[in-house]
Amino acid sequence: MSKWMIAAKKADFNKIAKDFNISPITARLLRNRGLVDLEDIRRYLFGGREDLRDAHDLTDIEKAACIMKDRIDAGCKIRIIGDYDVDGICSSYILWAGLNFAAKGSKASSATETIIDYRLPDRIKDGYGLNERLVREAVDDNIDTIITCDNGIAAYNEVALAKELGLTIVVTDHHEVPISKESDEEVQILPPADAVVDPKRHDCNVIFKEICGGVVAYKFIQILFEQYEKSGWNHAPLMVEDFYNEMLEFAALSTVCDVMPIEDENRVFVKEGLRQMENSHNLGLRSLINVNGLLGSKMTGYHLGFVIGPCLNATGRLDSAMRGLDLLTASNEMTAVNIAGDLKALNDSRKTMTQKGVDLATQEMDKYGKDIPKVIVLYQPDLHESIAGIVAGRVREKYSRPTIVLTNAKEGAKGSGRSTENYDMFRELSECKDLFTKFGGHKMAAGLSLAIDNIEELRQRLNANCTLSEEDFVEVKHLDMILPLQYLSIPLIKEFDILEPFGNGNDKPSFAARDIRIRSGRIMGKNKNCGKYKILDADGREYEMVYFGNMEKWHDFLTERYGNAIIDALYNNSVNTDIVLNIAYYPDINTWQGRESLQIVMTDFC
Repeated sequence: MSKWMIAAKKADFNKIAKDFNISPITARLLRNRGLVDLEDIRRYLFGGREDLRDAHDLTDIEKAACIMKDRIDAGCKIRIIGDYDVDGICSSYILWAGLNFAAKGSKASSATETIIDYRLPDRIKDGYGLNERLVREAVDDNIDTIITCDNGIAAYNEVALAKELGLTIVVTDHHEVPISKESDEEVQILPPADAVVDPKRHDCNVIFKEICGGVVAYKFIQILFEQYEKSGWNHAPLMVEDFYNEMLEFAALSTVCDVMPIEDENRVFVKEGLRQMENSHNLGLRSLINVNGLLGSKMTGYHLGFVIGPCLNATGRLDSAMRGLDLLTASNEMTAVNIAGDLKALNDSRKTMTQKGVDLATQEMDKYGKDIPKVIVLYQPDLHESIAGIVAGRVREKYSRPTIVLTNAKEGAKGSGRSTENYDMFRELSECKDLFTKFGGHKMAAGLSLAIDNIEELRQRLNANCTLSEEDFVEVKHLDMILPLQYLSIPLIKEFDILEPFGNGNDKPSFAARDIRIRSGRIMGKNKNCGKYKILDADGREYEMVYFGNMEKWHDFLTERYGNAIIDALYNNSVNTDIVLNIAYYPDINTWQGRESLQIVMTDFC
C-alpha cells in the first residue's frame, strides 16, 4: 500500500475565502500549493501576461537580440537548430516565426533577402542537440548565423568548431551549464558562442529559473521586437500583440511537455496558452487538435501532455522531428491535415509498441516473484531504442523501483533509466562508468550505452551498491486534506477549476475519506480494466465511485482482507455493507444526456 502524506499547513482560510470569494476548502488548497500572501494568491488566480517576469533579466539576451537584428537587417542566411522533442520543436517554431516576423517588419531594404530555415537532429543518427554534422552542413549551405534553442549549452566543442569555420552563433537554452572544478570551486563552462542565453547561468539574475526552451525563445523574441520598436519598423502594435498571443500556445505546449513546474510565470504561460489554443490560428496545431477529436473542446494541461504533445514527440521517436516542425510551419491546410494525420498514426503506433514493451518487461519481472531487485535492469533487444525511456518509466511506476531498459543499438546496447526520488541515478551510474561507452543524465533520468556483455555486471553492481530499504519502495501519495464526502457539491467541484491548469507542482486536488462502505459494483471497459461502485459514507449517504487503477491490486487487497468469496459477491450485487475502507480520491462531475452528477474517483485505498 502507498504511504499517505496529508498536508497540514496553517492559514486564515476564512479570510482568504472572503477576500477572493471562494470556499474555505479552496482556500486551504491554495495554501497547500505554497501560496501565503494575498498578492501571490491574486497572481495565481488571475495572473496574465502583465505578470510575466522581465525578459531583460536573462544575461546576454539583449546582446543576442542585437546580433540577430544585425543579421536579419543585413539579409543573411540564418539557421535555427533545435532538438527532437516537443520543447525543441516548439521553441524552434517560436524562433522561426519570430525571426521571419521581424524580417518582414524591418525597414532595412536588405532584410527582404533574409533566409531563415531550421534543422532538428535525428534522435538515432545524431543524438541530442547541436553536433559536428549539423555545423558542417550549415557551412556547406552557406549559412551565416546559427541560433540554437533547447540545446547548445553543453556543446562547447561544436560551438568552437562553428566559430572556427567562420559562423556567428547564438545559444539559447535552459539546461544546466556544464561544471568544471577549479580548486574547491565549481566553475561553469559556457560554450564560446557570440551570445549565450540560459537562465541556469550563475551570472543570470532571473529569479525563477525553471523555464523551458520555448519560454526562453519567447523572451528572446520579446527583446528582439523591442529593439525593432525602438528603431522603427513596419508592424502595427496590434499585429505584434497578436503575434505574442499566438506564441503563448507553443510556450505552453513546451512547458507542459518538458514537465516544467506549473508555478510562477509558467502558470501564466500555460493558462494563457491554453486559452489561445482553443481558437488557434496555426494551421498545423489546429489540424493536430482536430485529428485528435478536440476541436471546440476546452483545452487542459492533460490534452497538452497526453494527447497533443505525444503526437509531436512520436515523429522524433519513429520518424524525423522535422515533420513535427513542418506541421507547425505549414501554410497550406491540406499539407497541415496530412502531416497531422501522419503524426497521430505514428503516435498510435508508438503506444502499441510501448505497451508490447511494458508487457514483455512485466513477463520478465514475473520471474523474480516477490524477490524483485532493488534496481531493475531489463534488456529487450528488439525494442525500438527511442521508447526505452517510456518503457522504463512505466516499469518504474509499476514496481516503484529505479529502472533501466536497454535495447540493441549499432554498437552494443543502448537505453534509458528512470529513477525514484530517493535514488540518484546519475551518481550511481557514475560509480559504474567503466562499463559504459557513453552515459549522461541527472538524478531522475539517464541515458547510457555499453557492451552487451557488460549488462549483467551492471545489474549486479547497481544492486550491490544500492542502499535503499523496503520502506524506500513504498509509494508516497500526497493528499490535500481529509474531506468527508458530505462536503462535496457540484458548485464546489466547479470552483476547483480556478486552480487549473494542473501539472507538475500544481496537482489536481486530492483528498482522503474514512469509513467508506461499498454496497455493489460492476467491472467496466473493453479490457475490463476499471470498476464502478455504489458506496456509502459514514453517515449512510450514497455516492457513485469509479476506479481506473490497477484492478488486480484492488482485488488482491479485497481478497486478502475479506476472503476469496468477496469478489464474486461484490460484482453480483450481493454485498451489503461489509466492505469498509479508507479511500484517496478526487471528485469529478459526470455528464450524461445533459445531466450532471457527482462522482468519486478513487485513486488509492487502505
